[in-house]
Amino acid sequence: MLNFKDKVVYQIYPKSFYDTNGDGWGDLNGVTAKLDYLKELGIDYIWLTPFFVSPQRDNGYDIADYRAVDERFGTMADFENLTKEAEVRGIGVMLDMVFNHTSTEHQWFKRALAGEKEFQDYYKFVDGEPDSPPTNWVSKFGGNAWEYVPSLGKWYLHLFDVTQADLNWENPKVRKELKDVVLFWKSKGVSGFRFDVINLISKPDTLEDDSQGDGRRFYTDGPRVHEYLKELVADTGIEDMITVGEMSSTSIDNCIKYSNPDEKELAMTFSFHHLKVDYKDGDKWSLMPYDKISFKKLFKDWQEQMTAKNGWNALFLTNHDQPRIISRFGNEDKYWKESGKLFGGLIHLMRGTPYVYQGEEIGMLNTHFTDINQYKDVESLNYYNILLEQGKSSTEALDIINQRSRDNCRTPMQWDSSDNDGFSTGNPWIQVPKFGKAITVESQVDDEDSILAFYKKLIALRKDYEIISNGDVSFDLEVPEQVVSFKRSLDGQELLVYGNLGEDDIEISLESDLSKGKLLISNYGENKVNLASSLILRPYELLVVII
Repeated sequence: MLNFKDKVVYQIYPKSFYDTNGDGWGDLNGVTAKLDYLKELGIDYIWLTPFFVSPQRDNGYDIADYRAVDERFGTMADFENLTKEAEVRGIGVMLDMVFNHTSTEHQWFKRALAGEKEFQDYYKFVDGEPDSPPTNWVSKFGGNAWEYVPSLGKWYLHLFDVTQADLNWENPKVRKELKDVVLFWKSKGVSGFRFDVINLISKPDTLEDDSQGDGRRFYTDGPRVHEYLKELVADTGIEDMITVGEMSSTSIDNCIKYSNPDEKELAMTFSFHHLKVDYKDGDKWSLMPYDKISFKKLFKDWQEQMTAKNGWNALFLTNHDQPRIISRFGNEDKYWKESGKLFGGLIHLMRGTPYVYQGEEIGMLNTHFTDINQYKDVESLNYYNILLEQGKSSTEALDIINQRSRDNCRTPMQWDSSDNDGFSTGNPWIQVPKFGKAITVESQVDDEDSILAFYKKLIALRKDYEIISNGDVSFDLEVPEQVVSFKRSLDGQELLVYGNLGEDDIEISLESDLSKGKLLISNYGENKVNLASSLILRPYELLVVII
């Protein structure tokens, strides 16, 4: 059985990572060029978001050919060289499989539109009239989730963009095609897979309107999803590889089933409930300060319940779909460094497998673009117009997009002080924000007090202390609202973690006398902490003690 509990994954958005040919678009050779940096950081696996042939309507998550490298990223030979060079450095390569839908530019969909019944059965096509969509389900990107094709007299389902048609997993031919895709990349030396919105693949047999919501309750964690995952894993032999499923609007019980080794489905799951605590009334596009109590309680529930029933969490606070965490929950100015270290520390010290998203380890921030035309993300552009239609002014709408856009995490990686922060010698596909030269790899790599140095320590601690990688976990919710407190336990040893989410000093009383323990790590410096039976945490302070 693969041991992944002490491993750390680094997520790469290749389009924005490093451009080696000056076309403004990151490429596979750019990833290869930075492998030594990743090895020095301590990374065990890299997860590459899609680099397959795609019209890029949804930045590569609209795949037109699962087995071909988009020429903008390089060639198949470039990919094979990347896997070889990564293996030399002890780094595995994970690929992103988008199996809920394909691009409408995929040959399967084109043949469906041409009238071939066999390929119409590859997708969720439903007969109907032009003015009567099969259900009132809402697309994740806004608008109705069904699109009418006049030439066929049919509607097709697209839970995401209209150019992303949902596949019909009830068709065994579709499942066979997707298994073959996994086997193809497995033969290329891939070490693992991330499965995009994989819990949406099983749709109900009977379609009906949702009078209570947007339709997700009918297709989320659908009726045969566990059956399909077991089949996929068994028939491709990936049970002993690192695999992670992105789970949309899921439940703890389902994630236990997805990730419990006895079920033979996935190694771990991504869930997103903790990243909806600043959604007013559950709406991503309605802003409010994040609810610290809900934030802590959600982690308590997921950490403790997954632990109790042998599930496994993928740990993260940011990725290619989320705003930068310092901008979102931290302080970009006075406590930029402290809050960057705090949120990294909280995630890396919990139970599960930590994922570092490119730039997180140097404290990158949101875009702060001043014009909607600077954005590229289809979801952001769609919702900007929706917000205007709802009566928001252009200033109000842009402020919301600035805080919520997926482009916040898609701007180029900031390497050094050269033009475009070292990402490209050409014109980048999206603008490089002006953050100042403190937020570059170059400025932090030799600074022992940097966010980058702190991440290196966190990654090393997971490998040095089994209590971090394998210990039990319990949370204390009796502490003040702005304090996160949890304990890791293994073989009579305890690791105590305290974090201050606020910008004021806060005093807490402790059950344990910390003077009896060893200070393992602090984002204020280990020589500036006094351990006692009470504790004053400074703004955004992280304190970790082992007893």
